[in-house]
Amino acid sequence: MHPKYKLKEAVDSLYRYNYVNPEAYTRLVLDCVRFSDAHQAKRLQSHMDENLYEPNTTFIHNRLLDVYAKSGKLLDAQNLFDKLPQRDIFTYNAMLKAYSKTGSVDELQRLFIDMPSRDFVSYNTVIAGLASRGLARDALKVFVKMQKEGFQATGHTYVSVLNACSRVLDLRHGKQVHGKIIACGLLSNGFICNSLTDFYAKCGEINAARCLFNLMSNKNVVSWNSMISGCMKNGLPEECLELFHEMKLSSIKPDMVTVSNVLGAFFQTGKIDEAHKLFTEVEDKDVISWTTMISGYVQNGKEEDALMLFSKMLINNIKPDKFTISSVVSSCAKLASLFYGQTIHTKAIHMGVEKDTLVSSALVDMYSKCGQPSQAREIFNTINTKTIVSWNSMILGYAQNGKDLDSLILYEEMLKDNIKPDGITFIGVLSACIHEGLTEKGEKYFLLMKEKYGILPNLDHYAGMINLYGRSNRIEKAIEMIKCMPLKPNSLIWSTLLSVCKLKGDIEHAELAARHLSEVDPLNAEPYITLSNLYAVNGRWKDVASMRKLMNNKNVKKFAAFSWIEIEGKVYKFVSEDRTHPESKLIYRRLNEMIRRLVESGFSPNKDLVLHDVGDDEKFESICYHSEKLALVYGLIRKGEGKQPIRILKNIRVCGDCHVFMKFVSRIIGRKIVLRDSNRFHHFVDGSCSCKDLW
Repeated sequence: MHPKYKLKEAVDSLYRYNYVNPEAYTRLVLDCVRFSDAHQAKRLQSHMDENLYEPNTTFIHNRLLDVYAKSGKLLDAQNLFDKLPQRDIFTYNAMLKAYSKTGSVDELQRLFIDMPSRDFVSYNTVIAGLASRGLARDALKVFVKMQKEGFQATGHTYVSVLNACSRVLDLRHGKQVHGKIIACGLLSNGFICNSLTDFYAKCGEINAARCLFNLMSNKNVVSWNSMISGCMKNGLPEECLELFHEMKLSSIKPDMVTVSNVLGAFFQTGKIDEAHKLFTEVEDKDVISWTTMISGYVQNGKEEDALMLFSKMLINNIKPDKFTISSVVSSCAKLASLFYGQTIHTKAIHMGVEKDTLVSSALVDMYSKCGQPSQAREIFNTINTKTIVSWNSMILGYAQNGKDLDSLILYEEMLKDNIKPDGITFIGVLSACIHEGLTEKGEKYFLLMKEKYGILPNLDHYAGMINLYGRSNRIEKAIEMIKCMPLKPNSLIWSTLLSVCKLKGDIEHAELAARHLSEVDPLNAEPYITLSNLYAVNGRWKDVASMRKLMNNKNVKKFAAFSWIEIEGKVYKFVSEDRTHPESKLIYRRLNEMIRRLVESGFSPNKDLVLHDVGDDEKFESICYHSEKLALVYGLIRKGEGKQPIRILKNIRVCGDCHVFMKFVSRIIGRKIVLRDSNRFHHFVDGSCSCKDLW
């Protein structure tokens, strides 16, 4: 028979025979303490109350309080404490433990102040309780008071104080505590040495942490975890993996804390296969390891793997938390998968985490990147405590979806809410200025970023200004900025300049940008293709041939342009003049019918955009059967005559002819079309586009 069942039977017998037995009470209350059985302790207390039994000492009641405290039964502990006729130091300490266990820090501090006397246990309990609840500075004040009152700190005291110093990164006080530990001869204590290692690692003193770690004679899994997680916190994933290898050689078995840190290190170093191998080897995976894998996949461009792993997690009955949900929502955002994004949103609501700031900010970003800025704003409005991440998600979301003035208005609202902008905020603001052609306003924000908020512009900000100047016919100003900026121009800078030169038909400066882009990114096909296209528009077919020959000689590969559409959770991919789809005959028939209908309404395929020296018939087929047109028609076939928007994604910038085509279709069929290309979202409604034909 299980001992806990024997305890229940013994308490049952008290009720059955209903007699007072002080010796039995003492024995049974000790059993309640041994088994941490708060339920039987409550029954025992009730029996004593019903029989009006009052112990001569505080021993029994103190033990009952201790059981309630360890079990987190604050109400039971409070009720017993309030009616006790006599109390001693042990009574108060048990009540302090109850407050500490349940996180009732106000009551903890109030009782500590009101106590008639204190001992080292009182101090240790309060220090540990405050430190564990993030009130590190209050914990340090109590530690100072403890010393002033002449109480000797114990190993538990030092562990709690170091934990407090770690939380607020208080290196000065932590070093003082280190000195006291050495003076007391406690440095050999494994718990204390682990806490010191963890403290120094969290404060960025990784070398000091490593020295302490190396001095430990009996390292346990906590020792290794302190050092491994310390390396991760200090941006040293390679060192983390080296330690993990050493740990395995030392025959110390890793736990889930180790695994989660090492998985993160594998992902940070791009070792995705190694992460997958380690994850599959672990038998009892916890939610942290699952979440680390999912977020690692998302960070490394493996969004589909992240979604599959999330499904597997649910199948294995592992309950996700808010961090899991936010990571999965981010994968949906990167895939622009509205279907799965809405599914995860429903899951978040079911779990009750949809209003968590982390999750709601991710949902705002997801709906924005799925071309649903109105839905994103609805969620944004429900966030009670908006962080800079929340504001940035919405500001960028508006800018991506052609609601540029709304983006700038929201920026001003953010300032009124006393939220300080960061570098990402200004990327969104500059993007809005680019789309609206607000050059002077963009210049003002760029200067404001540096002069008022002390944010040093990065290459993304400079690229935004180059784009802004280029679109406003100030190419020379853009080039001057490149020459004067303190950062070395990378492929983003030269690619941006090249794009605006292409937009303006500026061959001279395009050649300059292409030359620099080829130098910093030799295998990038963009400079060759862009120059080739510019030459073709101007009828310079010899130069076009020269570019193509140069690409072949340098073994530069052009990546394929494609479009895709998601229908009921399944993705359908198309390339230009694609005939691999099982329903391609129907798709082409419907597309040709659509083209004839549009031509009757005034649409004329722009064959001048075909950048090949071929005949008109070939040009017509080339321009009319682009991938986004095929995806659109298939979407119309599958989605019938409803009013739901047709959503298409393309991996490169949409061409001018397809842009005009989409506008005509949106007017003729009376249906919204949302097209996300590599540059931005295009919302086609009743013959107009949200980009105002500037993209």
